[in-house]
Amino acid sequence: MVVLGLSIATVLLLLGAFLATLRQDRKGRTAEPPVEVAPLETPLPAPVGVVGYAGSDYADPRTLKVGDGIEVHGSPARVLGAVYTSWQGQEWTEFLLRDTARRRQWLSVETRQGDPPHLEVFLWTEVPTQGMVPAKSMIVMEGVEFFPIERGTAAFRSEGDTGLPERGLLDFADYRASDGRLLSFERIQGGSWTASYANPLAPGSIAVVSRAP
Repeated sequence: MVVLGLSIATVLLLLGAFLATLRQDRKGRTAEPPVEVAPLETPLPAPVGVVGYAGSDYADPRTLKVGDGIEVHGSPARVLGAVYTSWQGQEWTEFLLRDTARRRQWLSVETRQGDPPHLEVFLWTEVPTQGMVPAKSMIVMEGVEFFPIERGTAAFRSEGDTGLPERGLLDFADYRASDGRLLSFERIQGGSWTASYANPLAPGSIAVVSRAP
């Protein structure tokens, strides 16, 4: 009987120790702080989609205004006027510049959709057409073959000293050579055709020296 009593007592002690350990283990797990999950952040849009920001180290040509003083590749020029153009959902701006030699050139700025969106900035230099009109097929200008890429009639609104009506329609025809050079014909409806070559400008080519008052 004594042996049986000691055995029962031993079993009860072991069972009590096990239950106490189990309760302590559950208590410790409950006291642990919950794991925090960081919230998901919405990706930022492409910087080029925000007017005024085209890069951290250079001016955004979309912010140019009539009367601004600028530099193109370090050469001073002034913005005399602007033509805001739209065609089939596309929009672009052409700025008329005058440099220190009083030469006039057009600067076109357009946001092209893509992945990612990007700016296309061209400096246009007028060339004599000698009575030429834009054909729907390949044309030869100064010995170079140019092939048609786009043509149509766009609506425009002008501002400043452009020599154009305040509003109107503009016919255009764009061509590209095999070496990437661009040629564009333009005319105000009812007027004569003018032609220009395009030189693409890299980011940072334009600097704003002074803003119009």
